[in-house]
Amino acid sequence: MCSKQPTVPEPELYRSVQAVLPTKTATHPGLNCDNQGMLRWILHKKVQNNPISSLSLVWVVVKELEKAERWDSRSDIIPLLHTLMYAIYQTAYLPDELYKRIYEFCKKLLTFPHPYCSVGLSYTKKIKTEHFTPGLMYQRMITAEQGLNNVHYPFRERVFVLADLEVFSESLMHVLLDDLNAHTTASIGYLSPLDHMRNIVLHSIQAALGPEQCNGLKLAQALKDMAQDIEPFYQEVMGMLERSAAGGCKGETATLRGRLHQLYNKIVTDTESEPLCGGALSDCPLPNPEMSVHLWTEDLDIWRELAKWLHPSSFSEEEDFMLGESPTNQIPSDLTRYSVTSIDSGIERDIPPCSDPSPSPTSALDTPSMCASWEENKTEEVSKRLLRCGGIKLKPSVQHSMVLMQDSFRDQVYQGGSGGRREIPLQRRTGSGVMQITSKQQRYFTAKIVAVGDDRVLGKLAKAYYFLRKKEARRLCLTLKVNLQFYYIPVCSSPSHIPSVKENVDLCEKVPCTVGSYLSIVDPWYNCNIKSLGAMIPKLAKQQVTPGRQTDPFISDIISYYVRCGQQPVFFTIYSAKITFTNTTKGTAEDVFLTHLEVDFPEFRQISATGRDKQKRSVGEIGGAALSINYKRVTFGCRDPDRGFSVRTSGLQIHAVPVSDTEDLNCLTLILNETNAKTKTSFVESKILTTNINIRSYEGRPFTVTLDRDSRQIYKNVLSIEISPCMDPGYCLQKAMRTKLNLHSNESGLSKYMSQGLQLPINTFSGIIS
Repeated sequence: MCSKQPTVPEPELYRSVQAVLPTKTATHPGLNCDNQGMLRWILHKKVQNNPISSLSLVWVVVKELEKAERWDSRSDIIPLLHTLMYAIYQTAYLPDELYKRIYEFCKKLLTFPHPYCSVGLSYTKKIKTEHFTPGLMYQRMITAEQGLNNVHYPFRERVFVLADLEVFSESLMHVLLDDLNAHTTASIGYLSPLDHMRNIVLHSIQAALGPEQCNGLKLAQALKDMAQDIEPFYQEVMGMLERSAAGGCKGETATLRGRLHQLYNKIVTDTESEPLCGGALSDCPLPNPEMSVHLWTEDLDIWRELAKWLHPSSFSEEEDFMLGESPTNQIPSDLTRYSVTSIDSGIERDIPPCSDPSPSPTSALDTPSMCASWEENKTEEVSKRLLRCGGIKLKPSVQHSMVLMQDSFRDQVYQGGSGGRREIPLQRRTGSGVMQITSKQQRYFTAKIVAVGDDRVLGKLAKAYYFLRKKEARRLCLTLKVNLQFYYIPVCSSPSHIPSVKENVDLCEKVPCTVGSYLSIVDPWYNCNIKSLGAMIPKLAKQQVTPGRQTDPFISDIISYYVRCGQQPVFFTIYSAKITFTNTTKGTAEDVFLTHLEVDFPEFRQISATGRDKQKRSVGEIGGAALSINYKRVTFGCRDPDRGFSVRTSGLQIHAVPVSDTEDLNCLTLILNETNAKTKTSFVESKILTTNINIRSYEGRPFTVTLDRDSRQIYKNVLSIEISPCMDPGYCLQKAMRTKLNLHSNESGLSKYMSQGLQLPINTFSGIIS
């Protein structure tokens, strides 16, 4: 546990901090932004095993923050804040003077505009708590991330890495898995639960006593000699710090230090003849959280993976009915349940087909065509498996439906937004909630879902999130226990196609990672750390690794930094597409998409693609089908009436993610394939902003619809399509219950301020910086 790395000089730390700031990329065109994520990783690696260097880094960053505040260099504040907090996690002890300077600076940020005030408020609370209870942040982080058993802090966290099957080849998957497993052979080595307990006791005592009253090297050796006997001391330290944090006053701090000093003397004097009163401090490793990697195939069910995490010992296939049906087999909760006499044996294989007496589903994404498309690629289950079906399907209670409303409302109360009223369309949702609506049952589990891939993986994530919300609307299971947080790392097969911040708009419309590009524009620190990681993963797959050579984990370290510091969500609207086919017997299908929808006429694809002088040819020369398009133009106040026109075109694109930070995030952009398209009376705008749009083939000519650029999400022989924001299942449930009770149709109470649409929150480091 002793320091193995030499002390890093303060001037070198200063140069390293300056090199990782995003402003250096703008002032030095030769500096590649993709390297800044690597430079930040190297900076923290330099100080991770040296308490003196960690403390020096904290001093350097604090001085840089104060200088940035004096010079009004706001673009440096949030990156420096995250660097500061991560250095504090790695530091064994901070003097009171340093705590006060950090706290005073964070308080000044409360007067800054969003998102600086939001990040400042979060860190102000943490620093204040850490000052009164030294070591609490490290203790809670390691306990939750590693799942250590204790009676004082029941919170648990888990990172689920979901890799897109279409993007991750075998070589890329090996790189990801090898890196996530590299922590067992890295410099800190494999750490058992007892090792984590030992590090928590070591860090807590050092953080409270400091070098004047504690000899960290002797304490570390004494704790190591205890072996299996460390757990009682861990439980005692956990209880001390949690009780002190509950008190929340300076008097508790003095009492805590006195008790920890007594515990320190007890631990050290058990192995030494004389008590030790001071000396050098020992380093405390900051291990990566528990991560599980999943290749996102058609069989992957996020809801079931979360259920396995909550019930690892009792979960089995035979107990599926206790956890509920798969999200793909859902029955709307607002339908009436009928009591019937059972004439079967109760075994699944003996139940005749179409024996469900319930009315046919009519809600979104429950149509037979949708269920068929969802299930066609899934593996067949064993038909002769003896599995008893669940006999009782409970209707959702009013209490459960209110929990869903509170969960939705909690996400929609944020700082810096333009309010909760849905009537104002030009708004961009970002930031963390300031109103915490607490329920009687506190959620102790946090699932951090990291999607890795291009827009296709986010489309699948949006659909899975919708199904999960819909399932919870029918019967609560995970909402009462689990907090969901979403993260995104853009990776595509051709990293060079990911545009930079200042690339042309036309190029941005063709890239496969539009969400990653947008987040890189609005959050410079995301651009430096996460977008650069997505560009480096394919490069790492091509490198030859020397067998037997010890390597430090890089990808897992960046993911750990992202999930720990990225707590400011950006909300992306999920859109619903209601599709009508030319064959009326197929009925309608409903699906959801997040980033992109394409309407294409295959018969005109070859005609429009041939020839290099496409821009010089008119629509009549190229050919195209007549489309009837009805929409409502997005303006301030929503005063424009519905509009409609007919146009002849070979296809169109609908983008749900803007290409610049000045455009609205909550509207759709419709772009026709041909410029200067016109109707019989006037020219048609080549770019239309809207939130609701209906498209119909005017001549009955079928077209093809592709969602989120995913070849697995293609609908053929389509006659018309209706696009609108996807309704939140929690809101739909409340609306259905009000209809049943014959209440007034006008919205009132809490539902008046709820957003009816479902949005996918993706965490970043700062949210949207205007």
